[in-house]
Amino acid sequence: MKRTPSLKKITQRLGVSRYSAVHLLAALIVLFAATPFIEESRHGELVEAVLLTLVLVSAELSVGGRHKVLGFALLLTTVVAKWSHHLFPQAVSPSVHLGLGMVFTAFVVTSILRFILRAPRVNTEVLSASVAVYFMIGLLWSFAYVLVARNAPQAFSIHTDPHDPLGMTSFNALYFSFTTLSTVGFGDITPISKGARTLAFMEAITGMFYVAILISRLVSMYAPAAKSETPP
Repeated sequence: MKRTPSLKKITQRLGVSRYSAVHLLAALIVLFAATPFIEESRHGELVEAVLLTLVLVSAELSVGGRHKVLGFALLLTTVVAKWSHHLFPQAVSPSVHLGLGMVFTAFVVTSILRFILRAPRVNTEVLSASVAVYFMIGLLWSFAYVLVARNAPQAFSIHTDPHDPLGMTSFNALYFSFTTLSTVGFGDITPISKGARTLAFMEAITGMFYVAILISRLVSMYAPAAKSETPP
């Protein structure tokens, strides 16, 4: 009787063998959960840099496959830029690590999406990768929002902060990114400039299409597997 190849063997043949996406998902959850509490603490920037580095490293390990060298190069330049800005804020512009972070995150999202679309069936790894991609998309746009706000301070209006109504911190960027990605939009942060508004509606569209396409893909993967496992 011919044995059915395992998911691990199939993904290895496709050049997408990688570190478990569960670890990436866990790192993302820790970063998002900790950000609102560490941002204003004494060593908040240091802790945030450590957690973000952990997420980026986990993301690179989860990609693997034939583009591992490119991913490592992007990871290295992003991490070096991030820590260089943290250690020498006057010498290294934050726009450098934000821009590199966007490029690396987009690379990770594309690579993991390729794995999801090529997977033969739904399992814990595929589900974890699907959620991790959604979180990575939100992280990607948060980089973009901070980058826009730093180059154009009037790009956003934050109505709930009377002391700094136009500030876009890391937490505010994450908050606005995920409320936009999920199309909730509470209205307490408003994009004002054309660039900020363009980013916002592009993220909203991306979020809607991602969920719709992902659900249809997972259903199409699950149905044949469930049918084949049904006893005659």
